[in-house]
Amino acid sequence: MGLTFTEFFNMRKLTYLSIVSAVVMLVACESRTYEEISDNTPITVPVNYTQDVKPIVDNNCIGCHSAGSFKPLVTYDQVKNNIDGILDRIQRPNGDPLKMPKGGSLSATQINIFTKWKADGLTEN
Repeated sequence: MGLTFTEFFNMRKLTYLSIVSAVVMLVACESRTYEEISDNTPITVPVNYTQDVKPIVDNNCIGCHSAGSFKPLVTYDQVKNNIDGILDRIQRPNGDPLKMPKGGSLSATQINIFTKWKADGLTEN
């Protein structure tokens, strides 16, 4: 007893969908973390606040750390005076409730910029 055309077609469609689903699952199951794939190249050029650090602070910190906030990070002096706390917070592991910025993470390169800025003496310009 053979298969009808409809049964044959449904079996082929099911087989095709199973193969496509398996391929999608294999591709989607990438196990590398953001830290593993981000560029973590050490910064070798001098880093200063105005050119390198301020744009990161403006784009990632000012939303919560504006002039009227608990820990403002608007000026050079405010960022410079809080560098140890900033480094502590931005380097915390994902999932740590004290990690900054809230709901996200700086890239390895951005974190390296803060670290290098401190090592370079926290220069402004």
